[in-house]
Amino acid sequence: MLEGKGAWTAVVGTKGQIVIPKEARDLFDIHPGDTLIILGDVERGLAIPPKEQFDKWISVVFEGGEQ
Repeated sequence: MLEGKGAWTAVVGTKGQIVIPKEARDLFDIHPGDTLIILGDVERGLAIPPKEQFDKWISVVFEGGEQ
């Protein structure tokens, strides 16, 4: 894998839950209790951007801030 990049698989359980693989949690500094944003588009699929990045996008959209 290239540094800072990865691809993993996750199994959806009977309650609709997935486990984020340890390597992905480590790479993206995800810890128990963290809040994740899940975005969905029927044609493009799901995305889970880091919350800090999403906060920046929202700031640009609603406050007219800089990217």
